[in-house]
Amino acid sequence: MIETSLRSVEDLKAAGLVAADATDALEEVAARYAIALTPTVTGLIDPNDPNDPIAAQYVPQPAELVETEGERADPIGDYAHSPVEGIVHRYPDRVLLKLVHVCPVYCRFCFRREMVGPQGDGSMSPEQLAVALDYIRSHSEIWEVILTGGDPLILSPRRLRDVMRMLSTIEHVKMVRIHTRVPAVDPARITPELIDALNASGKTVYVALHSNHPRELTSEVRAACARLIDAGLAMVSQSVLLKGINNNADILAALMRAFVETRIKPYYLHHPDMAPGTGHFRLPISEGQAIMRELRSKVSGLCIPHYILDLPGGFGKVAAGENALHETAPDRYTILDRHGNEQEYREI
Repeated sequence: MIETSLRSVEDLKAAGLVAADATDALEEVAARYAIALTPTVTGLIDPNDPNDPIAAQYVPQPAELVETEGERADPIGDYAHSPVEGIVHRYPDRVLLKLVHVCPVYCRFCFRREMVGPQGDGSMSPEQLAVALDYIRSHSEIWEVILTGGDPLILSPRRLRDVMRMLSTIEHVKMVRIHTRVPAVDPARITPELIDALNASGKTVYVALHSNHPRELTSEVRAACARLIDAGLAMVSQSVLLKGINNNADILAALMRAFVETRIKPYYLHHPDMAPGTGHFRLPISEGQAIMRELRSKVSGLCIPHYILDLPGGFGKVAAGENALHETAPDRYTILDRHGNEQEYREI
């Protein structure tokens, strides 16, 4: 387990991150949703800024007790697509393998917030892992296995090496993708031993780093990512578009450029999911589309992520797009250019 400095409302009070007279509401939030901040994350927070974008991601708020219509405990339908414990098989050629349901930090907007943490779904037992791997072996259409959870990189190098070696025996699996926040929230954990474990499968391995604000990509974080990339592990990014944190084209431009400078390809920008108590993070899709149009006008195409909506109920991801093209007649379109002006386009 990664050592974290802050795990409770009392810890947050002692660190000066919540008021000393914090209400019972925060304790109620903490009783329902896990709290954890690593020293790396704590060191990035400006306690004198009530709108600090790092604090907003990790420090609980009473607003988390407010649930709105349409929110659900399993917003993207993991359970509906789980044929055996630990497997989510939503798309034909890939599965999620949820090894563990704890994280080094807990995001206040997490779409699996009802599943993760000490009170969550727990870690896979050896018996459950064996059944999950048997499922993967028996489905030859599975080309990619995505290790997620929870955060798989909180596991020991020995445990990760064992899992990767077991995946190496499944011939039709060609890709392993690992979703993690660890390089950004505990970069010292990216050791040669851990990297060797991730390379133990002999498969093509991608590491998808979750980060939402350019301040998170410190020199230590970039160095940790360089260690992964230099060892042959490709990296992509995933971020969430969050009201009050990064719903601004300039902030996103800085974040995406920071990824590219670190040799991480921007991949997904998620619209916030309908997780309970996260309404204060959500913004209209139309605002997200406008931000994406502005972002495209500011940065290289290398820096453009896919703006994605994960449909509630397990119906999968769809491109939220930039809503830039409208058919006005057969073979004729009105298109918004990089300045937001309408241009006519005729195919024939």
